[in-house]
Amino acid sequence: MRLLKLAWRFTRRDLASGEVRVLLAALMLAVAGVTAVAALTDRAERALAMEANRLLGGDAVLRADQPIGEGPRALAAELGLQVAETHGFPSMVRAGEALRLSDIRALSEGYPLRGEFLLIDAQGREYAADGIPERGEVWITRAGAEALQVGIGDTLKIGSSELRLSALIAQEPDAALDYFNVAPKVSINLADLEATGLVQVGSRISYRFAVAGDASAVSSWIRAQREDLGRGQRLETVQDARPELRNALERADRFLGLAALVAVVLSAIAVAMAARRHSARHLDACAVLRCLGADQRAIVVIQLGELLFLGLMGSIVGALIGYGLQAGVTAWLAQVLGLSVPAPGLLPLAQGLAVGLIVLFAFAAPPVLALRRVPALRVLRRDLGGVEASAVAVSLLGLGALAALLWWKAGSVKLGAAMLGGMLGTFIVLALLALALVAVLKRVRGRLRGVWRYGLANVSRRAAVSVAQISALGLGLMVLLMLGQVRGQLLDRWQQAIPEDAPNRFVVGVQADQVEGALEVMQARGVEAPGLLPMVRGRLVQHNGEAVTGESYAERGQRARRLAEREFNLSWAQDLAVDGNPVVAGRAWDPAGTAPEVSVEQGIAETLGWSLGDRIAFDVAGRVFEAEITSLREVTWEGFRPNFFVIANAPALKDSAASYITAVNVPRGDVEFTRALVGRFPNVSVIDVDAIIEQVQRTARQATLAVEYVFFFTLGAGLLVLVAAVTSSQDERLLEGGVMRVLGARGLQLRLAQASEFLAIGVIAGGIAALAATGLTALVADIVFELPFAPDWGHVAAGFGAGVLAVLVTGLAATRRVVSTPPAITLRALQG
Repeated sequence: MRLLKLAWRFTRRDLASGEVRVLLAALMLAVAGVTAVAALTDRAERALAMEANRLLGGDAVLRADQPIGEGPRALAAELGLQVAETHGFPSMVRAGEALRLSDIRALSEGYPLRGEFLLIDAQGREYAADGIPERGEVWITRAGAEALQVGIGDTLKIGSSELRLSALIAQEPDAALDYFNVAPKVSINLADLEATGLVQVGSRISYRFAVAGDASAVSSWIRAQREDLGRGQRLETVQDARPELRNALERADRFLGLAALVAVVLSAIAVAMAARRHSARHLDACAVLRCLGADQRAIVVIQLGELLFLGLMGSIVGALIGYGLQAGVTAWLAQVLGLSVPAPGLLPLAQGLAVGLIVLFAFAAPPVLALRRVPALRVLRRDLGGVEASAVAVSLLGLGALAALLWWKAGSVKLGAAMLGGMLGTFIVLALLALALVAVLKRVRGRLRGVWRYGLANVSRRAAVSVAQISALGLGLMVLLMLGQVRGQLLDRWQQAIPEDAPNRFVVGVQADQVEGALEVMQARGVEAPGLLPMVRGRLVQHNGEAVTGESYAERGQRARRLAEREFNLSWAQDLAVDGNPVVAGRAWDPAGTAPEVSVEQGIAETLGWSLGDRIAFDVAGRVFEAEITSLREVTWEGFRPNFFVIANAPALKDSAASYITAVNVPRGDVEFTRALVGRFPNVSVIDVDAIIEQVQRTARQATLAVEYVFFFTLGAGLLVLVAAVTSSQDERLLEGGVMRVLGARGLQLRLAQASEFLAIGVIAGGIAALAATGLTALVADIVFELPFAPDWGHVAAGFGAGVLAVLVTGLAATRRVVSTPPAITLRALQG
C-alpha cells in the first residue's frame, strides 16, 4: 500500500507537470475511438436488423401447416413479446363475372409487428396503414386489382362473404421474402375468416405466428422453438429473406465490424508510441530512486501502479467521451435513416475498457519492467541496458492478448486472419525498408547540403526511433486506406446492384407453345425481354447415390435442412455462358455434349456440402434425373433477373414439361402491359415487384448511410490517434531544435529541416501503406465481402498523397514549439 500511495503521488506529479499527458491523451483517444465505433456499430447493426425485420412483419415467425399450439404463445407471453398471426390459403375471388385464384391472408389485430402496409386510396395517394382491414373490408394488391379490373369501393366475394374493397396495397411487410408467389394477395380481418366458410377439414391453410420485442427475449424464443419444431413447422428470420437483401445486410454488418477492428489497431499504435515516450522520460527518475536505495521490486510496483492509475483514468474518461460522441452521431443517423436506433448495450463499454488496459500493458509494461535494471550510474551516464527476458515475455503475452482481441473484434475467422496476416506482413516490410532507408542515409548524408542534410541526418541518427515511427505510421495509414477502399467497393456494389432499368415485372407461367406469342405482345408494348427461361419444379432425392431427405442435412443447420426439404426451381440451358453468371470452379459444359450435367450456385453448394464431381438426383414430375456437378457459379442476385440455384444442360431436362419465365422493365404504373399479356394468355401471371425493389433499395440506402457515417467517424478517430503517434517522439526533436537555435539556426531553417525529415518518413510510410492497403483490400474484398476487386490506381495515388500530407502536417504541428518557445525554456524542461 505504501508503494501504491507513492505511485499515486508520482501519477499526480506527472499529470501536473505534463509528463504523461501524451500517454493519457493517446489512451483516452484510443478508448474513446474504440468505444464510440463499437457502440455506433452495435446500434447500427441492430437498427438495420430491426429494419430488415419489416420484411417479416416481426422479429421471427413460426410457420406451420397445422394450427399452432399454446406452447409458442405461452413462451412469448412469458418473455414479454408482442405477438400476431396470419392464416393464409389459396382461394378463388370473384368480382362481378371475373374470377381469380388469389392468396388470401387473414390478419390478427396488431399485425404487422414490424413494418407497415403502404396503401393507395381512391384518389391514388399512398399512405401508411394504421392497423389491418376493418371487419367487412378487404385490401388487395395493385396487381390483383388490375387482374380483376376492380377499384376501391367495389365488392369482392370470398367464399360465402361479400367484402368491400377499401384500399389497394402498394407495399406489404413480407413481400420481399418470395416473389414467386404468383397469386395476387388479398388481406382480410381474421375475425371475418369464419364467415367465409372456407375453413373446412382438409383446407390448405398455412399458419404464421410472429413475435417481436427485446432482442435477447426473441433469441430465447427462437432457440426454444428450434428445439421443439414439429412436423410441418419451420422458423423464419431475416436470414430467410431474398438473397439481395441478405447480401446487403451481411456486407454492411461485416464492414461495421471491420471499422471497429481498425479502431483497435489505431489504438494500439497510438498507445505504443506514447508509452515509449513515457518510459524514456522515467529513466532518470528510476536512476535517482536507485541512488536513494530503492530496490527493483519497489521500482516495478511504483511504475506498474502508475500505469494502472493512468489506465483506469484514461479508459474510464475515454469510454465516457466515446459514449457521448456516439450518442450525438446516432441521433443524427437515426434522423437521416428514418428509423428507430436502439440504445447501446454494455458490451461496447467493456470492449473500450479492455482495449485500453490490454494495449497499455502490452506496450508500456515491457519498458517499465526494464526500468528496474536502470543502474544508479544513469544519473551521470545516460545509457540503459538491454531489455530483460521478463519484459520480452510480458511483451509477447501482451501482443498475444492484442491479437486475440483483434480476432474477437473481427467476428469472422477469415477477416481476423486476413487482418492479422496483412498487418504482420506490412509491419515487416515497413521495418525492413525503414532500416534500409537509415542505412542509405548514413552513407549519403555527408553529400547533402542545407536543410536536407540536417533533416535527413536526424532520420539516420535516431535509427530506432525512425524505424518505430515509420512502421507505426505506415500501419496506421494502411488500415485507414484499406478501410476507405473497402468502403468504396461496397458502396459501388450497392449503387450498381439495382440499375434504373432493372426488371420490375416477372412474367411467369408461359407455356412452350406461348413463347413466341408472349414475345410478340412484349415487342408490341415496347418492352424488351432478355429471353424466356424454362423452369420446372424438382425435389432433391439423392446425393452420390444415397437417398436424402431434410433429416439428412439436419447436422448442417436449419437452412440446409429447409433447402433440402423444399422443391427447387430448376432450369436448363444449351450454353451455360448465356446464364450471365460466371463459373468460379469446374468447367462450363460442351453445348454438343450428351451426358447430363448440372451447374450449382456456389453458396448453396457450400450450405449443402456439395462438391465438384458429386452426383445429385431430382424427382421432376415423377421422373428422376441424375447428373454430375461439373461447375459452380457465382450468381448476382441483386440484379432482379431470373436466377436458379441449379441449372442443367439440355440433355438432362429438355424433355421435361416446363413453363417459361422472364423479367422485364415496365414504366411504373403501366397497367396496359399486364392487361394485354394476361388478356391474350389468361394462364400467365405478371408479378409486380416494384414494391420489392423499393424495399431492397431502401435497405441498401440505409446500409450505405450507416457505413458512410461509421467510416467517417472511424477516420476522424484515426486521424486523432495518428496525431498522438507522431507527437510521441517530439522530445528528441525539441531538444535538438533548442540546441540548434542556441547555435544560431533560424526558425525557417529548422522548419524546413523538420519538413524534410517528416517528408522522408511520410514517403516511406505512405507509399508502403498505399500498396499494402491495396493488396489487403483485394484479399478482404474477395474472401470476406465476396466482391470482385479491381485496383483503382488513382485512389492508391490519392491515398499515398494523403498519407504523406497527413504525416507532414501532423509532424510540423507537433514540433511548432521548436520555433515558438525560447530555447532556454525548452532545454530546461527537457533536461531539468
